[in-house]
Amino acid sequence: MQDDGGRCGSFRDQDFPDGDRRRIRISPDLRPVPWLSQDDVQKMELLAEGEPVSKARVPAHGQVLRVELDPPAHQQPSPQRGSPEPGPGQRRPETHKERCQQGLCSLVKRTDDWFEVVAFHLDRVLGLNRSLPAVLRTFRSEILPYRYTSGTPRPVVWWDPGIQHLADEDNDQNSVPLSWAQYQKLLRLRCGGSAPCGGVQHSEWGRLALFDFLLQVSDRLDRCCCGFTPEPTELCVENRLHAKCGRAQELLLVHILVRKAEPSRLVFIDNAGRPQQSSSNLNFRLVEGIDEFPERAVSVLQSGCLESLLLRSLYSDRELWDSRGGAGGLRPLIRTLEHRGKILLQHVRDMKLQLKRDL
Repeated sequence: MQDDGGRCGSFRDQDFPDGDRRRIRISPDLRPVPWLSQDDVQKMELLAEGEPVSKARVPAHGQVLRVELDPPAHQQPSPQRGSPEPGPGQRRPETHKERCQQGLCSLVKRTDDWFEVVAFHLDRVLGLNRSLPAVLRTFRSEILPYRYTSGTPRPVVWWDPGIQHLADEDNDQNSVPLSWAQYQKLLRLRCGGSAPCGGVQHSEWGRLALFDFLLQVSDRLDRCCCGFTPEPTELCVENRLHAKCGRAQELLLVHILVRKAEPSRLVFIDNAGRPQQSSSNLNFRLVEGIDEFPERAVSVLQSGCLESLLLRSLYSDRELWDSRGGAGGLRPLIRTLEHRGKILLQHVRDMKLQLKRDL
């Protein structure tokens, strides 16, 4: 961590000036955020500042809206000399779907899913780089239904056109169909990305398990909530999924996704997790069968830097920062993540697990 320019300094209130009212606060005069790439910043600006142009429902996801965004002015391409400018009220010729395929769309999610924005910053701070850019945003566009413009900020996640989905409409939230038993077999085989192994590199599962444990995301590796005691109001209980825990052949993984261009690397979506999950009820099933974790992410957890790094990263999203009470409001949440990190580090020591260095 010290090799990164001493970025693990503790931050004081004056390091987070209230007067900076930009939606995305990243600039040379602020503390650097080297874990956010230029592409990340551009997508965050698109999500935070882009004007809604069109919308579409997402099949089987009633509370999620796919919204096309017109890029902010500084991201607009310069018009070619001699090319006619579109007249007032003229629409661009592409359809909503075509514009989404150009990377100009977002998923606007439920207000309760705000933790997904924290998850994006955690992913980058840990050096995992597997989740999609996300911001918190309040919409005021007439294009959107009233409940999306009522003043409560919502998480907005970049819609990645390159993700590979299964053709089965009932199972399109996977690139690779896997049951729990098949997943555990893959872990034992230590697959290197070959076709019989589903194409995913073995080291990817350690990244996913670490990320999901810190966030307590069950709706991926453990959608039936078999590894902890769920509340009666949990969807896994209401939908009677929890009753399947004794029938291993019926336990299916969801949101196991890759990009068509990178089938050996996972993409993490739907990362809202459980910020309030008690430390006495953590889901250790998420790390079952995992024999290695990413060295860099573990080093961040060991360094004691997580609070400083996450605060600096979260400050870049003004709406999230303001709506969650700034540094004072976010510190308890971050300390919950730190505590889970300490529990995970003890698991690594107890099980004598390997640390995998990125090549």
